[in-house]
Amino acid sequence: MKIAPACVLFLSGCAGTQSALDADGPSALALQNLIFLFFAVCGIVFVLVMGVMVWALVRSNGPPARPQTERSMGRAVTGAIVATFVVITFLTAASFYATPSLDRAKADPPTILVRGQQWWWQFTYLDPDPAKTFQTANELHIPVGRDVRLRLEASDVIHSFWVPNLAGKQDLVPGRENALTLHASKAGVYRGQCAEFCGLQHSHMALLVIAEEPDDHARWLEAQRGAAVPPGDGEAAAGKLVFMSKPCAACHTIRGTEASGTTGPDLTHVGSRSTIGAGLLENTRGSVAAWIADPQTLKPGNNMPLVPVTSEELRQLSAYMKALR
Repeated sequence: MKIAPACVLFLSGCAGTQSALDADGPSALALQNLIFLFFAVCGIVFVLVMGVMVWALVRSNGPPARPQTERSMGRAVTGAIVATFVVITFLTAASFYATPSLDRAKADPPTILVRGQQWWWQFTYLDPDPAKTFQTANELHIPVGRDVRLRLEASDVIHSFWVPNLAGKQDLVPGRENALTLHASKAGVYRGQCAEFCGLQHSHMALLVIAEEPDDHARWLEAQRGAAVPPGDGEAAAGKLVFMSKPCAACHTIRGTEASGTTGPDLTHVGSRSTIGAGLLENTRGSVAAWIADPQTLKPGNNMPLVPVTSEELRQLSAYMKALR
């Protein structure tokens, strides 16, 4: 009776928001089929090897092998070597055939520049009109049913972009540009992760891919291209003044204000994001305040310094950040 719960627990890893066996895009489906192919071939090989082993154990208790039997065993070993070569060649060819699916865009799709940094993701939505190009962080929005081409770059060390439900892994290497195509078959939120060890906070370098219907995505793009909304209440307005008077404005950009730093994430619409700290915390006012108060305790080693603020300034800053939608 204990076997059934164990099987359920084991199979629970085959689906979900970060599973290569729950494909929602053509690239991920090609890799899922490759996994099933490997599993089937290796399963057949395992059964055959176990069968031969059992037969050999049974034969070992019988009379000594005759010369004719020894010749048959020689032919069997030769056949096994040839079969091994054929199987490995077949699986290698299948892997090479699936690899091009990582960059499968056939037309000229929208392009997003993805830059991996310790330990967060910068997304630049490119447009032929420079005025329509903008940046976000850690959340990637794409339209359902359409290819989106990602240009992958790294600013410091090697990272790896991996959203299992939509595509395979692709490395981001300093000084080199790689490419990856995302295509979501249905609307939803897909979790991704850096899949290459990149330092102390590697495990806290997550991202969300939010696939939206084309009309919803177009509205999101239009909203994100706009400048920051002016604070609507006194507390948020006071928070803006604190932000501009502290080192915050030297590291972060808030379009429509004098803040134009490039070291940290663009905060123009940070209040509309689901998480902060690259998936570390839910984006609530309390989490924002905790992050501003002591980012090194929450995510040791990250590049955001401790900025001295009073409790009143902390409340004002958190109000301002949440108002940036």
